[in-house]
Amino acid sequence: MQETKNTEEIKNELGEFYPYKNNFKTVNGQQMHYVDEGEGPVIIMVHGNPSWSIYWRKLIDELKTNYRVIAVDHIGCGFSDKPENYSYTLDQRIEDVWNLVGQLELKDYSLFVHDWGGAIGMGLAQKSPEQVNSLVVFNSAAFFSPNIPKRIAMCRWPVFGKLAIQGFNGFAQAAVFMATHKGFSKPLRKAYIAPYNNFKNRRATYEFVQDIPMEASHPTRPVIDKIEAGLEKLKDHPLLLVWGEKDWCFDMTYLKTWKEKFPRAEVSSLKESGHYVVEDGFKEYMPTLSKFLDNNIHKAES
Repeated sequence: MQETKNTEEIKNELGEFYPYKNNFKTVNGQQMHYVDEGEGPVIIMVHGNPSWSIYWRKLIDELKTNYRVIAVDHIGCGFSDKPENYSYTLDQRIEDVWNLVGQLELKDYSLFVHDWGGAIGMGLAQKSPEQVNSLVVFNSAAFFSPNIPKRIAMCRWPVFGKLAIQGFNGFAQAAVFMATHKGFSKPLRKAYIAPYNNFKNRRATYEFVQDIPMEASHPTRPVIDKIEAGLEKLKDHPLLLVWGEKDWCFDMTYLKTWKEKFPRAEVSSLKESGHYVVEDGFKEYMPTLSKFLDNNIHKAES
């Protein structure tokens, strides 16, 4: 009851930014929250760290008139349960979303992915490529890269990282300033960090960073390597790359790698957008995205 009350209290603080109904499924013994809006062909949206389903709000509002839009909150994020003892790993996160897809009986869907959601979403897609209609990638990766910013690497230091991220909410607090090139209003910044309102509720944002497989010996390294190798299974799927060029984390080298792996991909590269490109570049990329969906999703449904 305390968790439910906390969820409702937080949601009341979000106001106009999050008018969506709460939906939950039990996944691996935990309550996984997701947005489920609209009717029609299914689009699943997979966020990264330290964002949550609020990140997709503009696209949810825009697309729900023609599509059924499902935006997940990973375990430990948003309104999902935030257990202290959980396997906060890439492999588990893929299984969590796969479990949700199964419970919702989704047999045909498109995927939108961002940040660490790129690896999660591509891992999900590889489980059953025939169920995936099309793919839209927003500033993310699904492959190993040694190109990690020092400020992210510092957050992986065990003592400093735990104090900065869980103790002071440093990762989520910094993101609402540093991940957007155009800037957030104070109410929107408050909304983004609302679910991470105490030490316990920041466990997943800390573990997300710890799970970045930089070292060859890292337990998640074989998982990301397998996902990268498996991208071959998806090479013939329609894919749109929407990229904020002002992203200091997933910079233009990541876009270059995506284009090398998917040479037939469409690209919308935005000069004045940062890492939170869904927010920053909405007006610029939306015409391209709408055309891409109309050409690929509705075409497949007809």
